Amino acid sequence: MREALIVWGGWPGHEPEKGARIIESMLTEEGFKVQIEASTSAFLNRALPSLSLIVPIYTMAQIEKPEAIALAGAVESGVGLGGYHGGMADAFRSSTEYQFVVGGQWVAHPGNIVDYQVDVKKSDDPIMKGIAPFAYRSEQYYMHIDPSNEVLATTTFNGPLFLDRRHRYAGRLEAAPRHGPRLLLIPRSCGERIRSSRDENDCAARPSVGGARVGSASRFVTFPEVPV
Repeated sequence: MREALIVWGGWPGHEPEKGARIIESMLTEEGFKVQIEASTSAFLNRALPSLSLIVPIYTMAQIEKPEAIALAGAVESGVGLGGYHGGMADAFRSSTEYQFVVGGQWVAHPGNIVDYQVDVKKSDDPIMKGIAPFAYRSEQYYMHIDPSNEVLATTTFNGPLFLDRRHRYAGRLEAAPRHGPRLLLIPRSCGERIRSSRDENDCAARPSVGGARVGSASRFVTFPEVPV
């Protein structure tokens, strides 16, 4: 039987334990034997390389270097690594070992809740089966990503948005690039709040997960300070 490890924790606003239970149910339905832990020390378990899948559900927080190295070693040996939203892409910001394994790191969702188009790039991939391009209104993720990531779906900024120093929506840059950067997208509807590295207020997690994989970021958006 395939075995999976879910490790949850970090910022409580994303309700990581509830997320862990949702993923546990999904994996159990797919025939996995699931173990749930609430500490990154679980990555030091010597049995880690024998697993089929590891699912980190952490937002921000810290991971010790030996734990990150052990996780990287398990992935290198062939263990799968999966996650969603801030549960994997915005975990352990100070750990370059972890970011290297994930292949991406959350930076911002400029404009907070916006309308955008999701474009499917590989409709023949099993993950994208039955999914056509669609319009969506939610957080539009901007990511730093590894250019070797396989792209399944992308979204494009229509024009970069900037924030004031109090993290409120301020408006569009006057000279928006004609083509915006590609980014990692995992949609999640939520309230009209924005979260940055200095703001730990965010909307509550919803009882559903989903999303698309990573595109290639060729340009970075800057966020100038705005007098208030």
